[in-house]
Amino acid sequence: MVVLNNPESLQEHISLGEVFQSFDDHRIPVIDMLKHDESVSLMVGACEEVGFFKVINHGVPMELMATLEAEAINFFSMNHKEKEKMGRVPNPYYYGSKNIGRNGDVGWIEYLLMQITTNTFNSAPVITTNINCFSRCGLNDYIMAMRKLSCQVLEMMAQGLGLQDKDAFSRLVMEEDSDTMFRLNHYPPCPHADGDGVGCNITGFGEHTDPQLISILRSNNTSGLQIALKDETWVTVPSDNTSFFVNIGDSLQVITNGRFKSVKHRVLANSLHSRVSMIYFGGPSPKEKIAALPVMMEEGEESNYREFTWCEYKMSAYKSKLGDDRLALFHK
Repeated sequence: MVVLNNPESLQEHISLGEVFQSFDDHRIPVIDMLKHDESVSLMVGACEEVGFFKVINHGVPMELMATLEAEAINFFSMNHKEKEKMGRVPNPYYYGSKNIGRNGDVGWIEYLLMQITTNTFNSAPVITTNINCFSRCGLNDYIMAMRKLSCQVLEMMAQGLGLQDKDAFSRLVMEEDSDTMFRLNHYPPCPHADGDGVGCNITGFGEHTDPQLISILRSNNTSGLQIALKDETWVTVPSDNTSFFVNIGDSLQVITNGRFKSVKHRVLANSLHSRVSMIYFGGPSPKEKIAALPVMMEEGEESNYREFTWCEYKMSAYKSKLGDDRLALFHK
């Protein structure tokens, strides 16, 4: 059972003033990983108020990020028929263009989705690549760096919530059969977009929330990503190829009984430049039961959601459209 390190900590809400002090000029929370003690509380505040934050001083070498970006660009520069040979199901690859999912959603996008398996000897994530554009070492080194960063972030969240078990969240993405995905998105320049894409009506990727626990995104220096605040205002996320951006997903919202917010986000097309983004999705084991932790509820309070397995929720999400409220089916 997960218990609180400090029973009073759930009643100690960080003030909005403190949260907004960590925001940049674009209303995006910024978390400095080198300032651990200060960042722990600010991260919890960002998860509660926005469900999204930017991570700086993360320790991931810029060379590692730049190398994988270059390999991704090489892949997306290939002939369309060559890219389509990647297959129609993640085994371990799935290439898609324009169509997003199986339920009619479309966007100004092409992507490569990768299913990450786990090396049972050392629990290191492994992708066996047969795509000439990608070096196996570079791809796996990047994914291992994302796995480490996701665990650091999830442990800081647990600490900030006052949980005695610092692995309460991180263990879910560290299990041998954790359902982890890696996605490369390419948004080509769009001749119908307006300026830098902000305010245009050409959608690269429609508004949605991520079903997993957390997502860690890194992109090149092309804008387009937007997040929705609590008041439904859309805020543009400035491009920054040296930093990472973390999304709270639906599963973590359920586990915290709604205290952390799964952020709605979208990508708008850009008329001048390609946007390349790399997203690591940290999900639990298919059999893992997703439910509000008892310590997330005050005495007498009930869970806002019924219990379900990750497999059940993932299958439900796949049957929905991007903009659907996927958690609505699981509210009590």
